[in-house]
Amino acid sequence: MKIDYKKELNPAQLKAVESTEGPYLVIAGAGSGKTRTLVYRVAYLVEKGIKPDRILLLTFTRKASEEMLVRAAKLLDDRCERVAGGTFHSFANKVLRKYSKLVEYPGNFTIMDESDAEDAVNVVRVKLGFDHLEKHFPRKGALLDVISKSVNKSDDIGNVLELEYPQFLEWENAIKKIKEGYIKYKREKSLMDYDDLLVFLKKLLQDHKDVRSKLSEQYQYIMVDEYQDTNKLQADIVRLLAAEHDNVMVVGDDSQSIYSFRGANFKNIIDFPKVFKGAKVIMLEENYRSTQQILDLTNEVIKNAEEKFEKVLFTKKREGNCPVFVEARDENTQSRYIVQKIMELVDEGVMLKEIAVLFRAGWHSNDLEVELANHDIPFVKYGGQRFVEAAHIKDVISYLRIIHNPDDQVSWHRALLLMRGIGQKTAAKITEQIIEKKKGLEVDKEVLKKSADLVNLIDMLKELKPEKYAPVEILKEFLKYYDPLLKAKYDDFHRRAPDLNSLERIASRYKSLETFLTDMALEPPEKSVLEAGFRGKHEHAMTLSTIHSAKGLEWHTVFVIYVAEGHLPSYQSMDDNDAIEEERRLFYVAATRAKENLILLKPAIDRSARWMKSYAGGNTGSIFTEVSRFLKEGSILERFMDVERAGEGFDDDVEFEEAFKV
Repeated sequence: MKIDYKKELNPAQLKAVESTEGPYLVIAGAGSGKTRTLVYRVAYLVEKGIKPDRILLLTFTRKASEEMLVRAAKLLDDRCERVAGGTFHSFANKVLRKYSKLVEYPGNFTIMDESDAEDAVNVVRVKLGFDHLEKHFPRKGALLDVISKSVNKSDDIGNVLELEYPQFLEWENAIKKIKEGYIKYKREKSLMDYDDLLVFLKKLLQDHKDVRSKLSEQYQYIMVDEYQDTNKLQADIVRLLAAEHDNVMVVGDDSQSIYSFRGANFKNIIDFPKVFKGAKVIMLEENYRSTQQILDLTNEVIKNAEEKFEKVLFTKKREGNCPVFVEARDENTQSRYIVQKIMELVDEGVMLKEIAVLFRAGWHSNDLEVELANHDIPFVKYGGQRFVEAAHIKDVISYLRIIHNPDDQVSWHRALLLMRGIGQKTAAKITEQIIEKKKGLEVDKEVLKKSADLVNLIDMLKELKPEKYAPVEILKEFLKYYDPLLKAKYDDFHRRAPDLNSLERIASRYKSLETFLTDMALEPPEKSVLEAGFRGKHEHAMTLSTIHSAKGLEWHTVFVIYVAEGHLPSYQSMDDNDAIEEERRLFYVAATRAKENLILLKPAIDRSARWMKSYAGGNTGSIFTEVSRFLKEGSILERFMDVERAGEGFDDDVEFEEAFKV
């Protein structure tokens, strides 16, 4: 073979790469070369003579699959880039476009993003008369969350409410009716939300044996990345796709399952050997990221997990610093300590981009952000609004979606309300004519008199055919039309203009309007990536990030703040054992991001009132914090960490001793 796999991989990785027939579960510990293993396995299968289109690589972002296939191609040759790769949702979209009639949908269905789905739920809510109920009836966002959780978990609305939204239990029947109405509404308007892509793919595979067999024979070797993050629907789809051969390798780490709030099911990875009988488990335990001192700490933390695959991470990097626990007087002392340490690290030659501060909740970094700004330390913060969720981007996308699917009521409604002279009632009458009465663009002249903007839009829609013009050409015409509406609607229109230029640049990369709209819905670019000068700023800035956003990343030095009861673990998890176990995994993810230095901090005095009323029985004053339970179990703090104190100003040493003891 062209590649010397034995030389390039450690024994466990080699076993995973060469194991091709039958079901395999690869438990890839943090920093153990999971991606490398998948890349080499793709190359190995192709080099063995398997046709690339017979291999399916499912990942959680398109970028991940593209990067893996490019890396495999560099190892072997460009056949690897022809391997079928992508997200569950993009794969579902591809299959459903081909077999849409079998699930009673037209091939030109529109994919709604989360915001559009909320609007659609609201339309149904109003139509059913649930918009005039008491204030504590769930709003559209909460309604969509409940409906989506029930779909992703394949669970009843009542169970979802009982476990996660007990405050809405009295509205169970109403929410069930809204869910039924929402399903009907989407089918009538040829709309699908993210969940529908998975629901209808599963339905297609379940109900149509011929299609299931065809797809299973087509994709004879299936690989799934980050299997611990899959939901019930995705696990069912994997089982169905492998119906004819069972050649499935799923890769993931049960200790890094942290996305239950998105519907991810920890049990999928735990139960894989039960679902796929005879499945073999391969452990990747050699870590290439962290020092042994950091791994000793993280191994001990995860050893206390109630349900897990037993693994002990080790490394050949024996030299390193002991993890540090810092007891700071208060939040600002915690911030000032971090700023001082960052300055010292930079003086020692560590680049800012190699330093990160991680936290459980976005607001934890508020004080630190001020302190960093005061010392002119540049930083980027992970999180915030996604590019396509900005109102002005959604405005323009609505025009393109109408061209693609003239029955898209949500987009029509948005486009109409942008027009001068058109309000809610008029918009409802116009959409009724266009969609309900099937008049399309031939609306009554009386209606056209309502707004010159409407006349102009309809003229443009008649002219701009997707088969005739490239997406960017269509977009440019709509941007001219939209410009006065943008200025009329938004006071800060000049700040929004660069985003529209970015949208134009993105559209110029596409030949198909359908593909452009699908990618904008399934793989939306982050706003920060498109900001002018972003890459330059990023090279010379440190990172602030929630732990959830930091998964998969690594830094030379990692600070984790607010490592205290009520913060990490979160107070919201206190009465739920499964939630506490996920908080443990979240802490594990944070600690395993560090390569050389791991510094955990907590303020001794906590003045944050956000969580106190729930956690501290209504007390809104300052309280002493308690060290996170994850460091107290088995005396982890004393056995694996150096302890420092930061901050003068305690009334006396006794007060500090009391604070630390608590």
